[in-house]
Amino acid sequence: MVYHGEGPVWYSGWGGLRFVDMLAGDVMSLGKDGSLERRHVGKVAAAVRPRRDGGAVIGVARGFALEDPDGTVTALPQLWSEAGVRMNEGGCDPHGRFYCGSMAYDQSPGAASLYRLAPDGSVAVVLTQVTVSNGLEWSPDGARAYYNDTATGTISVFDYDRTGGLTNRRTFAELPGGGRPDGLTVDAEGGVWTAVSNGGAVYRYGPDGVLEEKLPVPASKVTACTFGGEHLDELFITTSQENVDSREDPLAGSLFRADAGVSGLPVRLFAG
Repeated sequence: MVYHGEGPVWYSGWGGLRFVDMLAGDVMSLGKDGSLERRHVGKVAAAVRPRRDGGAVIGVARGFALEDPDGTVTALPQLWSEAGVRMNEGGCDPHGRFYCGSMAYDQSPGAASLYRLAPDGSVAVVLTQVTVSNGLEWSPDGARAYYNDTATGTISVFDYDRTGGLTNRRTFAELPGGGRPDGLTVDAEGGVWTAVSNGGAVYRYGPDGVLEEKLPVPASKVTACTFGGEHLDELFITTSQENVDSREDPLAGSLFRADAGVSGLPVRLFAG
C-alpha cells in the first residue's frame, strides 16, 4: 500500500511492474512474491518509463531525470521555478520521445503544460493552458494519441506523426456523471481504458469512443492502469489515499490486478 500510487508500467527488461508513490518521490517495484521495493528519486516521482539502453526516464518535481543502468539518477535542468507547480503524468511516443505534463498543487485552471523530452535532451512545450495533465497513450498504429486533462471531464484524442506531433485535438469521450479521468492505457484492439479518480472504477471505451465496460475497483480514488503479466493480459490498477478517509476506504492506496479479457501493448521505450 502506498500514499499516492500512479503511473504503473510493465516492462520485462526490468523484471515486471513499476509504478510511483508520487508525492513520496519514490519509484516502486513489484516483486514476484508480491513484495514492494521502494527507490527514492526526489521530492516528486511523477512518471517513469524504461530507456532503450537500460535504466529509466523519470518525471520529477519540476522537470526530468535520467536513471542509468547502474541505478544512478541524474536530474536534468529544472523547467520552471514556481514551487506551486509539479510534474504529474507521462508516456513515450512511437518515436522514443518522453512526454510529461504538470499541474498546480491547488489545481489552478490553465496553470499547467505538457512537455516533451527528446532523446538528445532538448525539451519542447507541446500543450499549454492545461489544468491537471494526466494519462497519455497512443493507438496501436501510432496515428492517434489519447490524453486526459482531468478537469475537463473528457478524454481528448489527437492526430499524431513524428514531424507534426500532436495535432487536431478533439473530444474522444465525455465521462458520464461528472467522472474525472485520470491515467489511461490502450489495449491491442484499440480500446481506451481510463481510471476514474472520483468513481472507484476503470472505464473501457471502444475505438469509436463508446463506453463498453465499467470495471469496479474496491477503492474510491483510482489513479491509473496498465497491462502487464507474461501475456500482457492482466490489468494493474493504482489508487491513492490523498484526500481520502482511510477509515471509510480502507483499501485506498492499494495496487489491484484484474483479468482484462484483452491484451495490452508493449511499453514504448525512451530513446535517450
